[in-house]
Amino acid sequence: MPDHSEAPRLFLVAPPVVDPATFANRMAEALSAADIAAVLIGAEVGEETVANLVEIVQAAGAAALIAEDTRIAGRLKADGVHVGSGLGDLRMAVDSFGGKRIVGAGNLHSRHTAMQAAEFGADYVFFGRPHGDTHDFAHPKALDLVEWWSELMEIPAVAMAGRSLESVAETAATGAAFVALHEAVWSHQAGPGEAIRTAAAALQDTARRAA
Repeated sequence: MPDHSEAPRLFLVAPPVVDPATFANRMAEALSAADIAAVLIGAEVGEETVANLVEIVQAAGAAALIAEDTRIAGRLKADGVHVGSGLGDLRMAVDSFGGKRIVGAGNLHSRHTAMQAAEFGADYVFFGRPHGDTHDFAHPKALDLVEWWSELMEIPAVAMAGRSLESVAETAATGAAFVALHEAVWSHQAGPGEAIRTAAAALQDTARRAA
């Protein structure tokens, strides 16, 4: 069984569309609220905005990961790349970045593809879709995959939580090394900082209960 006594860390997913004039402040607010291990940034927000966010994330001590685009990740000296576009692209990213930067694998819908991603050299596996938190709680299939993975494998799993902060405890209970949040942070009425503080407290409480 997975060891639930150690709290998972937070993995923050940036929105796919942002206002460059205001979002940097919101990102900084989230990062200053509690420990965040990594931030996933989509290249579609524009390279200038990506560069600004990478700088903010790294200054806060978190890993800046770029979704799908190894060229931008390399050019901006990001900490890694997240690949959800297939195992072929994952293999190429590992060939380019392996051992130098983080390479994460996403869009994994079965045990077989997750194990293939691990064999190809992924540094983490991501269950659920980064912008797929359209329901309050995480998808049950994704949670099942995380729990199965965490019981057997050493490569860390990232579990996508739902759009409600109430989903954090359930997601953490799978044994995931990281709990990913998106809408639950950026749509929180009290702001992203308060959302992160609430999520971090839920992770610690879940770990205490399991200890």
